[in-house]
Amino acid sequence: MENKVKRITTQTLREMKLRKEPIVVLTAYDYTFGKLLDKVGIEVLLVGDSASNVIAGHETTLPITVEQMIYHASAVVRSAQRAMVVVDMPFGSYQSDSKLALHTAIRIMKESGAHAVKLEGGASVIESVRRIVSAGIPVMGHLGLTPQSIYQFGSYRVRATDPEEAKKLRADAQLLADSGVFAIVLEKVPASLAKEITESLSIPTIGIGAGPYCDGQVLVLYDMLGLTTDFSPRFLRRYANLAEVVQSACRKYLEDVKRRFFPSPAESYE
Repeated sequence: MENKVKRITTQTLREMKLRKEPIVVLTAYDYTFGKLLDKVGIEVLLVGDSASNVIAGHETTLPITVEQMIYHASAVVRSAQRAMVVVDMPFGSYQSDSKLALHTAIRIMKESGAHAVKLEGGASVIESVRRIVSAGIPVMGHLGLTPQSIYQFGSYRVRATDPEEAKKLRADAQLLADSGVFAIVLEKVPASLAKEITESLSIPTIGIGAGPYCDGQVLVLYDMLGLTTDFSPRFLRRYANLAEVVQSACRKYLEDVKRRFFPSPAESYE
């Protein structure tokens, strides 16, 4: 009898933190990439609202809709046999009204089959967090540079470098943990502050531009694979240059078709 693959859960992530085993997270937006990442053993697939940038070509994450997030999430869920699938709640779907936040989270979970949702912010969204958690839906938090607030911040600079903002970030992290989130993404904050917060919490932290001391790390898949070439923050390590590979293959295909080298007799039917 074939052994069933054991699903990664919130409990798995807590146990990994206790064992000091790093948690690996990557974004995913479709079935094909999701299946590849799941087979490799990535623990968490984050269906990020970064799809607004890397898939749809928007300047920010703000335009993407709940319906679009559900579409992407559904494809990723179908691909993942082992990985936990977490879905970003898009801008405008939870900030103003905790009832709307719960309605959105329920829609995402029911219509996509995902395992958790993620939302940005601390004290300002805590009622939404509590309402969603109370309904039995796992929530991942997100602090530091929160891209949905980019127009408020005015830039993508490192956050919490001054004492007051660092103090607020510590308080927000503890508040989120006390309110029942199962993990917190820390984006673009000083490594020393991320270390302090990681050590103070019983739940995992996932870093992106937050140094090596978080319980796990996340990158945007298209950035890490070198499919995007116009985004080069300090924290990004490109593990491949797929933009070059894809363009080279497409140039060769174009050339072969133009010269009638493709299809060959062996690639044709009698």
